[in-house]
Formats: sequence, structure tokens, C-alpha cells
Amino acid sequence: MVGALSGTVALVTGASSGIGEATALALAGEGAQVAIAARRADRLESLAAKLGGPSRALVLKVDVTEEDEVGQMVARTVAEFGRLDTLVNNAGVMLLGPVLDAPTDEWRRMVQLNLLGLLYCTHAGLPHLLQAASGAPRQVADVVNVSSVAGRVARQGSAVYNATKFGVGAFSESLRQEVTARHVRVTIVEPGVVATELVGHNRPEVQQTIRGTFGTLEPLQSSDIADAVVYAVTRPRHVALNEILVRPTMQER
Repeated sequence: MVGALSGTVALVTGASSGIGEATALALAGEGAQVAIAARRADRLESLAAKLGGPSRALVLKVDVTEEDEVGQMVARTVAEFGRLDTLVNNAGVMLLGPVLDAPTDEWRRMVQLNLLGLLYCTHAGLPHLLQAASGAPRQVADVVNVSSVAGRVARQGSAVYNATKFGVGAFSESLRQEVTARHVRVTIVEPGVVATELVGHNRPEVQQTIRGTFGTLEPLQSSDIADAVVYAVTRPRHVALNEILVRPTMQER
């Protein structure tokens, strides 16, 4: 397939649904071979068929909170497809609610997935991204960290989720300064309200609160965020989009 990303390889985490699935499809649409990673292998297999089968898609059943699994994920991608040009750190979870009397296992889950998982993936992928950026076909590589408007605006009932996403922003900017002169671009994408499975992971009373706050908005679709990711990684080599904030038109903050 001929496209802006022909001859390149992308790795997308959290690819079994939502933004990750849409992003994998969009990157493949630009000609990239795509490694798709998540814990739900059955969904990944269905997605792989849409992407064009084994020659175009690599299914990786991975828990990104396990550093050893992440290392194997990256190694398999490079072994199967020969390189890594684009890393999309999309895997994450949003578990909201007050700090008072909060179940702290939810906090650990968010820190492990939203922060540590992203760090492990970046650490494992970066040497290969630097190598890709040093040669053909594009002489540039990309790390895309999918964050949230919660990485910009702190809200009551979102303290730990805010903390993880603010952390993603700080990490992304520091990494950008470290590797940008070697043509590895770092982009943080910050969606507002998107119609995904994230809300459904919350306790019932929290889901009710979320829907009461945002239920009347027309949300973004996963494809809207995928469009932003693809736009960032298909810019010319000398153009870096470091931060993209995407909100529904009716979302005020």
C-alpha cells in the first residue's frame, strides 16, 4: 500500500478498542505495517484481519505494566517487521472519584498503566526509533503519547488521574528535549470527551457522576483522535507537532 508511511513500522498499545484501534487502522491506511498490542488477543485478531493479515499486522498480547513483556513486545516487532518508526503509547485507564475513602488499588492501576506502562514502552522502543530516524525512508521517527485534557486541567474527583496525565506531559517534554536534535519527534495528544470504553471501567456511582457532567455533550469519536495522530506523524521531517489538544466543540474545559 502506497502512502505517507509506506516502508515504515508502527507499534500501537491499547489497540484492542477505541482510540488505539482507530489509530492502528489510520496508520495502516497510510501504508505502515502495524504491530498492535493489548491484553485482549481475540479483539486484536479481528483488527489484524482488517489491517491486511500477518504481512501487514502483528498481534501482540501484552500487559504493558510488565516490563519484561514490553521488552519482548518491541523485540518481536523489530524481529518480524525489521524496524520501528512510530510508537503510539495509547494504553491507559481513567478511574475517577474523590480522594476521600478512595479504593487505592484504582490509584495503583492508573499509575502502573498510565505512567509506568508508557515509560516502559518508550524505554524499550527508543533505541529502535533513533535508528529509524537516522536513515531511509523518512529520516524521522515519532513517539506519540496519548494523554488527556486532564493533563492540563485539574478537576475535583479526578486527582490521581490528573496526576498521571500531568506526569505524561512532563515526561514527554523532557524526552522531546533529549531526542529532538536526533529527529525523533515527541507528540502529546490530549483528547477531551471521547466515546470510548473508559467511562465503563468506573464504579457505578462514578459513572453516574461522569454522565451527569458530560452526558449532554456530543463527544469526539476515536477516529477524530486517530486523525490527529496521523496528522502529527506524517508531517515533513522539519515539522514537529509537540502538543495537540482536541476537545468536542461544546466542551468548555
